[in-house]
Amino acid sequence: MNEKIISSNKKAYFDYTLFDKFEAGIALFGTEIKSIRNNAVNLKDSYIKITDNLEAYLINCHISAYEFGNIYNHDTKRERKLLLNKKEILKILNKFKQEKYTIVPTKIYLKGKWAKVEIALAKGKKLYDKRESIKKKDLERDIKRKF
Repeated sequence: MNEKIISSNKKAYFDYTLFDKFEAGIALFGTEIKSIRNNAVNLKDSYIKITDNLEAYLINCHISAYEFGNIYNHDTKRERKLLLNKKEILKILNKFKQEKYTIVPTKIYLKGKWAKVEIALAKGKKLYDKRESIKKKDLERDIKRKF
């Protein structure tokens, strides 16, 4: 199936070292999926929360209000349930608790007619790691300019 990336969390790639990645569906309202198809999504400060009853939620993801919506438009920063099976949630939760990982969304994309979010287990980078990332980017940019 073809994937169309709607939004990518560039800040997560800069602030964290990413490890295991998972694909999850998102429980959305009708106006939310229309806004996603219009590329009106921001993942910048969003994160994943797993509750005590083993449900995963996408927190602080901004999906803009649908411009042609009516009074039944959605709340732009509401908690959205992620559709993962219990085995995946337990695997994520074990690594989260044992190895002190953070769970961050890395991108939202359309797979066929379904909206999916890619989530990753991540560890925060230290300041010197961030500087190293910036140096690598600069070197790659300089190499591309020369050729």
